[in-house]
Amino acid sequence: MISADYKDMNNSSNNISEATIPATRHYPFILSNGERPTLLEAFRPTESDYGAIDPKTYAAIEADKLFDKINYTRTETGRLYLYRSMVRPLADAQLLQHKQDALREIASNVQLRESFENYIAHRARYEHTLKYLLYGEFSGGLTTDVPAERTGRLEFGGYGYLQYREGTRYAVEMVEDAKGLPRPESRYLCSIVETIQNFEQSRIYQLMRGPVYLANDKFKTQSEKPRFLPLPRFRPSIFKWIPTLVFFIAMYVIMLFFEIMAPELGASYIGYGIMLLTVPVFPIVLLAMGASDRDAVIYPLRRQFRESEDLAKAVEAVGMLDELMSFLRYRQTLNEVMVLPQVWDEPHHLLIVADAKNPLLINEKLDYVANDITLDTAGRLLIITGPNSGGKTAYCKTIVQIQLLGQIGCYIPATSAQLVPVEHLYYQVPDPGQLDAGIGRFGHELKRTREIFFNTTPRSLVVLDELSEGTTFEEKMTLSEYILKGFHHLGASTLLVTHNHELCERLQSEGIGRYLQVEFAAQGPTHRLIDGISKVSHADRVASAIGFSREDVEKHIEKLLSGARPEAE
Repeated sequence: MISADYKDMNNSSNNISEATIPATRHYPFILSNGERPTLLEAFRPTESDYGAIDPKTYAAIEADKLFDKINYTRTETGRLYLYRSMVRPLADAQLLQHKQDALREIASNVQLRESFENYIAHRARYEHTLKYLLYGEFSGGLTTDVPAERTGRLEFGGYGYLQYREGTRYAVEMVEDAKGLPRPESRYLCSIVETIQNFEQSRIYQLMRGPVYLANDKFKTQSEKPRFLPLPRFRPSIFKWIPTLVFFIAMYVIMLFFEIMAPELGASYIGYGIMLLTVPVFPIVLLAMGASDRDAVIYPLRRQFRESEDLAKAVEAVGMLDELMSFLRYRQTLNEVMVLPQVWDEPHHLLIVADAKNPLLINEKLDYVANDITLDTAGRLLIITGPNSGGKTAYCKTIVQIQLLGQIGCYIPATSAQLVPVEHLYYQVPDPGQLDAGIGRFGHELKRTREIFFNTTPRSLVVLDELSEGTTFEEKMTLSEYILKGFHHLGASTLLVTHNHELCERLQSEGIGRYLQVEFAAQGPTHRLIDGISKVSHADRVASAIGFSREDVEKHIEKLLSGARPEAE
């Protein structure tokens, strides 16, 4: 992968703020400079390489499902760019505002939207040609097959001439078609369009447009070629007109020689004989020239293409545009109120949302109950109590998923919203399957909490699903209290899901935190969060629902004592 370290994809656009283009520092480009094309896995967070979301949080918040839900991109480049946006969401509030302005402009300008739709549709239809050129393996021969993808390899017959012509044509048309787009007004859109257009000024574009001249194992563009110096020109075709012409002229001269010099001896037939013997050699000569073109021209040229930041930026700009169009398509698929949150640049995290709905559940439950979200200065520490199956976890996931959608510039299912972008997003859930030897569940979960705590900043959002489990009640109270007070002093937005109402009452007595509880009606939970601290567990209701209540146990024992065979569950 190419590691990018640039702030502005279009240095020539002095009227465009540097903040209008995503800073891709430490990110790989969408376009790989290696021998294999980029896959989604290249951006997935790992323990040693992640942005705002670490691997454990990524899994806990169901990021892959969220990506599938909002992914309406048309191009492979757009899909990769959107995925990278989710894995590494923007922390720059100004840039996020510019991105929202671009989305609003596309939504409100029908002509602009239709032009972008057509532009992306054409890129989607032919973008595979550039992929085939950059990453194909050409085995030779006179046939050009469709790619056989085995273990990530793109294998073709032929010598790459077809892939070269089509791949370079795609890059040229990418620029030419961008020249015909209406000029946007928003800075973010202007920078995208101009980045594609300005690729025309690069040397790589000149090589891709052609002609390419060969000079001492180097390639020269039309402008680089000395005017009166004859240099061989690369033609991406196995049929070379000059060698072919020379070959047939030579054959004609040989035949003419024997016709003139020795007709009385019948030597004229020798010329025909030589021609018959030589003609079968001609295809072999062509194949040899094809192999030479592949190894000495096409492979070295495409290596330059893959390593070009100018091409990578132009291709990435196409992905950026497709991502914006995907956000619009996502909004159109939901018969719900969708908004772009107001974005603030503040030293502490903030998230205030009215009538928030979970992006993953909104289509599955027609009667989905919306809830408000308030994470501000007064409610920076939010503790949620209530029995199981009441909606606590769904509420927490709604919060982090809405934060994530808002922070990539996407619409969120709510009636109004405002947020401050986070630097870190953490979600801790019990993970009994990953226990470190010697410390047990308690030590393992406490280690995870410690990891989160020492990496938390005032612009962080932290969700803790239970805390200090696996120890005595007294130790749990002590540990939980000083940990939560620590998060509170750090200034991060911290949510705790707990059944420990005694802890809530202790913190509440000191004026720390805001408290929500699951609302219950006679028939069960309403899935609405209301103010207060729940002191009931409703464990008997859950046990009855799964057939393991006190009555179920006693009934089972009675059957055993009476000698009756109990029914298997």
